[in-house]
Order: sequence, then structure tokens, then C-alpha cells
Amino acid sequence: MGLTIVQVDAFADRPFAGNPAAVCVLPAPAEERWMQLVAREMNLAETAFLHPHEDGFALRWFTPTVEVDLCGHATLASARVLWDDGHLTPGRQARFHTRSGLLTADLRGAWIELDFPAEPAGAADAPPGLAAALGIAPRSVGRNRFDYLVEVESAAAVRALQPDFTALRTVPTRGVIVTAPSDDPAFDFVSRFFAPRAGIDEDPVTGSAHCCLGPFWGWRLGKETLTGYQASARGGVVRVRLAGPRVLLGGQTVTVLRGELLH
Repeated sequence: MGLTIVQVDAFADRPFAGNPAAVCVLPAPAEERWMQLVAREMNLAETAFLHPHEDGFALRWFTPTVEVDLCGHATLASARVLWDDGHLTPGRQARFHTRSGLLTADLRGAWIELDFPAEPAGAADAPPGLAAALGIAPRSVGRNRFDYLVEVESAAAVRALQPDFTALRTVPTRGVIVTAPSDDPAFDFVSRFFAPRAGIDEDPVTGSAHCCLGPFWGWRLGKETLTGYQASARGGVVRVRLAGPRVLLGGQTVTVLRGELLH
């Protein structure tokens, strides 16, 4: 008998929106090369692998080409699968042991709230070719341990971006976050996220990017609770609450596919 694998649209309140992630709950640790091959087969931004560990689950995330250190949408999807498939009772907190430390997830009505580390960006010089690859003139540039953060003049400019992904692949970070104030009163800011170096030209909705966006816009807007819209083709909504060195990320999920891995 094979292993169950579930595909969940994260940061979405309807199917075929948000960011799809595959989730595989294992009885024990699996070989790294096998997990990478499964992630390549699934060909989604991330595939999550979990197994029971201490007071929760060990969790690892793979793109089709690399393992990553932090992923919000696949963690959101993992929590949904743990509750729906009976690995955890619905009222119990999901606890994940990861490369980025202990992460947790709690049900908040129709939403799931993740407790993640804040990843603020310090001011930085733009690397050669970044502005040209994006086709814009940045208002400001920052960088954290994962990504460059590029602020542009308007939400319309964010939506209109047509990056040169070959050129972006030379930028020496996991990815590039581009953001601006929202022009829709329902949201505080908009963003897009590009990570061709990690095998993902554009990620539909990126929870870990909001660990950077939350502190950035919270300071600028003087707010501790914000709502971001990631303006990809699929689109998605992320609620952000600032809590000192932590960021609480809220999102909804829709399960769209359930299958069996035979190899």
C-alpha cells in the first residue's frame, strides 16, 4: 500500500486560488533524494514531508529543485492535512520541528494562524542588474537572510511587472519580494514574489515573504495588524500580526486533491 499525498490550496478561500502545496505524512524519516524526486514529480512550488517527532512533527519543504529553510503556505497546508486526516484532533495545536526552529499552527475559526519568526530586511544596495531584471526603478531596497525586498511606487506597478527571469536567476538570494502600498482599502499592501533561483519563477502566495513584509509595512504604517494581498495570477490573502520577534500569519485553505504515492 502506498503513501497518501494531499494537495491543498493555501491562503485561499476557494479552489484553484492561493498557492498549491502537496503534503505527505510519513511514518518515519525518508531518504532526502526520494523526497526531492517526489517534489520534482509533483512540480508545485513546495511539497511538504512530515513524520512524528517529539511533541509534534518534523517538517521539511522541497521545491522541484531544492530544499528550503522556511515555507508558509506548505506549513499551512500541512496543518490542514494533520487535522483533516486525524493525525491531530481539530482543537489541538500543530507543532512543527523545522530548519527554522519550532513553528506552530492553530485553528482560528475558518482561518489557520501560523507562528513564524520575523525576518525584517535591513537597508541594502541593489545588486547589479536587479532593477533591470525587474524593469522598474525601486523606491527602496532591503535584504534579509532569504530575499531582497524591493519597494516600488504603486500597486499598479507591482501588478504590471514582467521580470526577466533569466536575469533574476543571477541574484544571489532565494528570491525577490516586490511590494507597494495597496490601492484597495481591504488591504494594507500588495506584493509579488519571484524565486527562479529556487526553481519557481513566480510563487503564487508566499507566507515566508510576509515575515519580512509584516515588519516593513507595520513600521511604515504604524500598525501591528495588517492584511496583505499577493497579486499573482492566482492571488491570495495573508493576515499578519506582529509580535516582537515573531510574526503571526493567518490564511485559509481548500483541499483539492487526494492521491496515493506508489513508489
